[in-house]
Amino acid sequence: MPAPGPSSVRRPPRPRGRFARWAMARHAPGPSTLLGQRNVYILPSAAGWMFALTLLVLLLGSINYQLNLGYLFSFALAGSALMSMHVTHANLRGVRVSVARAADGEFHAGQPGTLSLRLQAERGARWGLLVRLDEGAVQVADLQPGVDTPLALSWTPARRGRTRWPALHLETRYPLGLWRAWSVWRPPEELWVYPAAEQPAAPLPPAQAQAGDGTARRSRPSDEADELRAWRDGDELRRVVWRKTRGEQMVVRAAGTTPAHQRLWLDWEASAGAGDTEARLRRLCAWVLTARARELHYGLRMPGHAVAPGTGEQHARECLRLLAGWGLPEQPDHD
Repeated sequence: MPAPGPSSVRRPPRPRGRFARWAMARHAPGPSTLLGQRNVYILPSAAGWMFALTLLVLLLGSINYQLNLGYLFSFALAGSALMSMHVTHANLRGVRVSVARAADGEFHAGQPGTLSLRLQAERGARWGLLVRLDEGAVQVADLQPGVDTPLALSWTPARRGRTRWPALHLETRYPLGLWRAWSVWRPPEELWVYPAAEQPAAPLPPAQAQAGDGTARRSRPSDEADELRAWRDGDELRRVVWRKTRGEQMVVRAAGTTPAHQRLWLDWEASAGAGDTEARLRRLCAWVLTARARELHYGLRMPGHAVAPGTGEQHARECLRLLAGWGLPEQPDHD
């Protein structure tokens, strides 16, 4: 029987990875977590180990030369270090970390986005808290008791699809820097990472006639307030209401006044000139963002899937999620 190849042998997980999974399992499930005795850990920092070595040398010198003041100085410093251990641990214990607006964030592969958090100290102020991601983004915060402190971390997702939050590392070295107290938490919410939009974006495909509908919807009078809005970059000149324009402020008809039998379809086949699959997804993503910005009535057609024409943020999110998960497994990334 042939020996298994290197690819068939499963390597044991690294000790750091095993510890991270064990540490995150000690947090209660939910969109927030309270740091306490079960999930806050403490060890000497690099400065703490040097401090301990210095104390040891000082103590040995005092013993060798029978220096009473050396004994006093050594034990006073050691007592201060032990007291700072309790202060450092208490500075992180009792902090509640919550996810803020996780579902509303918009992330694109390879482009920086913002992860929003809220920190709150249940009792007493907290000083010098560091919150960082695995990728290295760091924020420092001071907390006042009972006050929600918003925190924004920059995060650049590597690939599109449905994924989990990156692991959050919360730590403090207050007050003396001799001890490092930390906790690790990963929010259970999932994030959607959309394809990166094509830059510069290709022009939108032309609108197509809807099958089976040869009549146009009757438009309401053009001077109704809900039919008008201010001019935006990219609006067509034919939609400008000149008799309502005053000075440099131009007014255009809202997208809802277009004929009902005209529908803009963002079709997979229309993006064939972009290149491979990822390039076509980037072009379709750019078209969806452009149509959303112009408040157009549009739909998305993919092989075997279609999103009916519509408008609004929810419709754009549905289209972008279809593009984000195209060709990927259904399960989110748990790495």
